[in-house]
Amino acid sequence: MVKQTAGRDSLGTFAPKFAALNDDVLFGEVWAREGQLSLKMRSILTISALVSKGQLDSSFQFHVANARNNGVTRGEMAEILTHLAFYAGWPNAWAAFRIAVEVYRDDDGADGGLFGIGALNDAYAQYFVGKSYLKPLTDPKETVFMANVTFEPGCRNNWHIHCAEQGGGQILLCTGGRGWYQEQGKDARELFPGDTVTIPAGVKHWHGAAKDSWFSHVAVECPGKGTTTEWCEPVGAEDYDVLP
Repeated sequence: MVKQTAGRDSLGTFAPKFAALNDDVLFGEVWAREGQLSLKMRSILTISALVSKGQLDSSFQFHVANARNNGVTRGEMAEILTHLAFYAGWPNAWAAFRIAVEVYRDDDGADGGLFGIGALNDAYAQYFVGKSYLKPLTDPKETVFMANVTFEPGCRNNWHIHCAEQGGGQILLCTGGRGWYQEQGKDARELFPGDTVTIPAGVKHWHGAAKDSWFSHVAVECPGKGTTTEWCEPVGAEDYDVLP
């Protein structure tokens, strides 16, 4: 966490004790207790408290920017303020939204979920409809390969099969947004954070984002012998567009 100096910068000579409490205790000790609450959760709590009090000044703008830096996405901030509107008051929410819009102005809405968005997945772009992003989480030379895969709204991969002579397959651990998984011959399954999908070797399937939501999952490549991936046809719009 970056060392806070705002108190000393603004009030160091006028109120040195207050400045020290702000910089060293509030931010230096309380905010630093990440083992008890993550920085992201502390940002959400702080935003909620300030909106509820109607304290929507420069300090609120600082905390919105801090929340963005601590991993609160644009979509999450919009949902937080929408939820708060029913408890903290509509005018307070409107005022908070005006500030949040400015803070997130240059944000394109990309949301990589728990592990972050990673880089554009150019190497496999031919097997996706829409843009996807890949963030490797492990080194396949050292252990089981895991990567966070993020789909922009409407993006999905082609039908494909994880082939193996023995073992193999894939596990999906959903980490953000809303998406879909479908096996050939079965209905599509809606996915949310916390859902898991076990995909045996030899099963033709596809997965991707909902039309109106970013979606992220960790893809775990199950160990096996002679493992390969067979990429098939794209998921057609006539099948995808009927999904809610």
